[in-house]
Amino acid sequence: MEVNQTSRVKGKATCMKTYLKEEQLKSNLSLGFPIEQWLSHYKEEDYTVIRWLRIDKEKDQNYTLAYFECFDEGNENALDIYEFSMLNPDEPFGVLTQFDKIEDALNFSENSYGA
Repeated sequence: MEVNQTSRVKGKATCMKTYLKEEQLKSNLSLGFPIEQWLSHYKEEDYTVIRWLRIDKEKDQNYTLAYFECFDEGNENALDIYEFSMLNPDEPFGVLTQFDKIEDALNFSENSYGA
């Protein structure tokens, strides 16, 4: 699975593309490191939509999968997709689904979103 590890350097988001094996994904999540995966984009007549997901380990030891669709508003000065407008403004934090187990979150992401 290809995941993105995002960090901020001097206020700017930087993204490192990494291919992780399933055990590495589970290890990162178990340690509390979120994982993200770029899914795709699609074009409509007047705009382009970017799709990605993120899985986080929560304080209660559950896992939250967030699925995002936002407008591609990127340019040289705007590269942080978390700052882009969401396609559905009623879901500013993405479509959230919670899981008790890492395996369930990973299986759901694969079966529902093709991750």
